[in-house]
Amino acid sequence: MGISLTRAAQWTMVSSSTAKLASTPMNESLLKEILHFVEHFSSQHPQEAEHVFEEPLQWSTTLVPSDFKTDYDISDSDVQSHERDSEGHPLLQLSPPTVYVRSFSQLSKLLHLADDKKLAEVRACLEGKFESNLHPKQSNHQHSSITHRLNVFVLLVTVYSHPIMLNPKAVKNEVEILQMFCGGGDKGLLKSLRYTSDFQFSNGYRAPLWRQVQGDICYLVIEPCDTETLYITCSTAGSFLNGGIKQEGEENGYERTSDAYEDLVTLLKSRSPHFADKINQTYRVLIVCLIKKAEVALVYFRKTSAGALPGELFSESSTESEEEEEQPYRHPETNTDLPSEYWQIQKLVKYLKDGDQIVTVDTLCAMMDFNLMQESCQMAIQDTGGLKVLLNLLDTDEHKCKIGSLKILRTISHNSQIRRVIVDMKGVQSIVKILDSPVKELKALAAETIANVAKFRRARRNVRLYGGINKLVSLLDCLPNFASLTPSQEEDIEVACCGALALWSCSRSTKNKKAIRKAGGIPLLGRLLKSPLQKMLIPVVGTLQECASEESYRNDIQTLGMIKDLVRNLSSDNDELQMHCASAIFKCAEDKQTRDLVRKYKGLQPLVSLLHKADNKQLLAAATGAIWKCSISQENVTKFQEYKALEILVNLLTDQPEEVLVNVVGALGEFAQIPANKAAIREFGGIKPLVKLLTSPNQALLVNVTKAVGACATNKDNMVIIDQLDGIRLVWSLLKTPSADVQSSAAWALCACIENAEDAGETARSLIGGFQLIVKLLSSTNNEVLASICAAICKIAKDEENLAILTDFGVVPSLAKLTNTTHDRLRHHLADAIAQCCMWGSNRASFGEAGAVAPLVRNLKSKEGSVQRSTAMALYQLSRNPNNCITMHEKEVVQPLIHMMGSDDEELQEAAAGCVRSIRLLYMANRNAELFTFRN
Repeated sequence: MGISLTRAAQWTMVSSSTAKLASTPMNESLLKEILHFVEHFSSQHPQEAEHVFEEPLQWSTTLVPSDFKTDYDISDSDVQSHERDSEGHPLLQLSPPTVYVRSFSQLSKLLHLADDKKLAEVRACLEGKFESNLHPKQSNHQHSSITHRLNVFVLLVTVYSHPIMLNPKAVKNEVEILQMFCGGGDKGLLKSLRYTSDFQFSNGYRAPLWRQVQGDICYLVIEPCDTETLYITCSTAGSFLNGGIKQEGEENGYERTSDAYEDLVTLLKSRSPHFADKINQTYRVLIVCLIKKAEVALVYFRKTSAGALPGELFSESSTESEEEEEQPYRHPETNTDLPSEYWQIQKLVKYLKDGDQIVTVDTLCAMMDFNLMQESCQMAIQDTGGLKVLLNLLDTDEHKCKIGSLKILRTISHNSQIRRVIVDMKGVQSIVKILDSPVKELKALAAETIANVAKFRRARRNVRLYGGINKLVSLLDCLPNFASLTPSQEEDIEVACCGALALWSCSRSTKNKKAIRKAGGIPLLGRLLKSPLQKMLIPVVGTLQECASEESYRNDIQTLGMIKDLVRNLSSDNDELQMHCASAIFKCAEDKQTRDLVRKYKGLQPLVSLLHKADNKQLLAAATGAIWKCSISQENVTKFQEYKALEILVNLLTDQPEEVLVNVVGALGEFAQIPANKAAIREFGGIKPLVKLLTSPNQALLVNVTKAVGACATNKDNMVIIDQLDGIRLVWSLLKTPSADVQSSAAWALCACIENAEDAGETARSLIGGFQLIVKLLSSTNNEVLASICAAICKIAKDEENLAILTDFGVVPSLAKLTNTTHDRLRHHLADAIAQCCMWGSNRASFGEAGAVAPLVRNLKSKEGSVQRSTAMALYQLSRNPNNCITMHEKEVVQPLIHMMGSDDEELQEAAAGCVRSIRLLYMANRNAELFTFRN
């Protein structure tokens, strides 16, 4: 590990015996990665985290005894952890300024205490002398100890060796590619690029042996087009400028004079604006292709919007992504590498160009005898201009030529590059025209070719612009009697199948979805959904599930009776068909009526049955998604319980891809709305994996897992486990994420955790920086975040000490600023928070001075009962301050409060009556004072 760290990090020698980490971007990235690793080590590897180091890590820390809370014995000058090793030594000891740490568990806890000084602590720890400190002590169970020791070592090597580690092959590939674009004046990337040495060692290095041990690979002299000559070292730790090494054998100049970059291109972009501009525009696609050819794809170059091709600069759909990256075929380096088929097809293309009709048809037939799915055959057609000839044949009047051409195009269009060339050559227009042909075979072939070509956005757009959507929808209009088909009807079915395939590809575009609906495609798809033929059903259901992302389609699928057919096909023996049916139900089940229909048509049990096909991850993702959405209805959850779905779902919480986990956790969150299921989730062992998922980087998963944890936390026994697993801190830490959805979901979960934790007040106070974060989030622009944070404040503030701390951090003015909102959910929880915060000191007066009273009076006009009740309770608390009563009276609060005193809601009655009483008492006190003054 020491060697890996030495090469990955960049060090500065302070003295002959002391080294410091240099302040470079690379080191900052390394420190953050190590910090993240250590922080989560205990939760992800609890067994290894408890093993004791033979010698402690020690360094000079910025922490002082007052920073430590529970779990430590604290004196004025010393801190010792309660946890000790077998010899009684504390696993953490602070003797300012030196700290001694003997396990990863304690190291993780220390970093949590360090708060905003975490990175400084990691830096200080790494700079300490720790080379021999990572050897766990032997125990009686020697084999187990060795296993854990290896686990720790492997984990450390993984994190420390993850930063940039270039190798000679990667550097060589990058240099060779860049050399192709040198010269040509201002049109080139660079003027020149050369090695300082032509000699290459057997290991691929060009640096002297004594420099190789330092990680140096080679040295370059690069002349940019717009700046001075650059002298560059390529090393295992990255690329950087050196002191000016110009040729082989120099003894000086090896020192680093710039930051280290992950690759040569990044360094050059930072030094040469001309290079940065050209690399992002003219040469992007070609360089990506060459890099993939060299088998070091996208290590160095990434597709960015700044480098988009001119032909792709249009907006097809705000949510649609470009599925296909540039996928070039690998052209052999020399002609001798080409297979014989390549040359044979080239000869056939020549005949195709020069022959008459009979020769053309014979040549097309000969071409089809080759394996056209083979890349070399596709390459031969493209390299010799064969694509253009094939597309030109589509504009002839000879049906046989068109059929032969389309059969070849249908096959070779599976290649992504050929698809793009077809679009570039305006081939889509020619293919779409054939959809009007009276020859059914031609229509079917054209539709099938469109299905292959329309795999990327520009192609789908062209299909629509050339009128292809209407023509493809018309192909679906067939009414065969599936029980007894005539030859003509069989041809109609084949045409309809191909039309559905093409629409399936086209439906990935939002505009195309609308066009399909406008052309009358939905009822035709619904009619074909009753077919018994799987080759028909798969593209039809595939199109429907793709379009079901649109609300209008979901409504049509429901009202046109398609849910019954989707449920029926869940029991098909075809996994792909089952997957698309489940996916369609997943999207449609956002609507309650659809959820009820799935239950009515007995679709819930087939969905549970699909969970047993756990090896098919796409099918599993679709099935769990459908179960999640269906379980939003509690009646469905009851049915799912009969089919033993809960235990199966809990077992799917581990070793699954994220798209499955998102749905599984979403379903468990809905199941946990039923009290009995909260305990069942615990009994099936679901609490621990749920808490573990709180560390996931997936935003959608975090939204669902916080909801599930929050629902489970309302069970006291569950809450004990969540607390033991540090779940409250993990939930609280998610408030720091930039995602508003995650923040909101985490805050709601926090409400449940705090309300049900054994010592909620102390738990909240133990989270360093937590209260400041809560108050800071009151400045969010997202109403759901604000509502959830207000709800959390209401729970936190029930502890008097917590309320005092929140007050010190400015919770009162922050809440007061929100009182003008018209968002009812926020109004409800804001009023609750204000009512609770009135319980401390002079907060009632402070709310009045901050202008919170008058807007709350206006909120009584809301039609939402929850808003009226919460607002009345807040006004009652505020009315215990005389000035607030005066403001309420001025804003005519008495009349609506008197009306609310007649409500059936007892809490609303009491709050309204209490507020009116306060105002009346103040009025009577003032009146009596006036009478007393008058009499005297």
